[in-house]
Amino acid sequence: MERAEDRNEIVKIGYKTGEYVGEIVDRDERRALIKTLAVLQHPTQGDLHGSYDPDPAIFHERRALAYTEKVWVPLQTLKTYSGIVPEYRESLLAALAAETERIDRLKRWAERCLSNLETLRKDYGM
Repeated sequence: MERAEDRNEIVKIGYKTGEYVGEIVDRDERRALIKTLAVLQHPTQGDLHGSYDPDPAIFHERRALAYTEKVWVPLQTLKTYSGIVPEYRESLLAALAAETERIDRLKRWAERCLSNLETLRKDYGM
């Protein structure tokens, strides 16, 4: 049974590799319907079962939930969100920038690894 205080409660959710701030607009005994208000972490791109594989059969493009988009999530995944809810567009841009920086760091790490391996190959006389 829904409690009156549950409606309009601001929560943090994980949904398909992204993290969001949203508002509970409905619920049943198993799940809650969340209206998206902000993006905390942009969804991961690519094949989740073959991390860092650039050539999977399907390389997934995952979009962030749209402003006010509603999704059902299991009740046990809800976390109370305290603090100011960021403006959606600003939060989306910040999440996108953070994900871009994470991927760029990984790219730079891979390039340094390749450079070190090339040096070692020469050092090995190969």
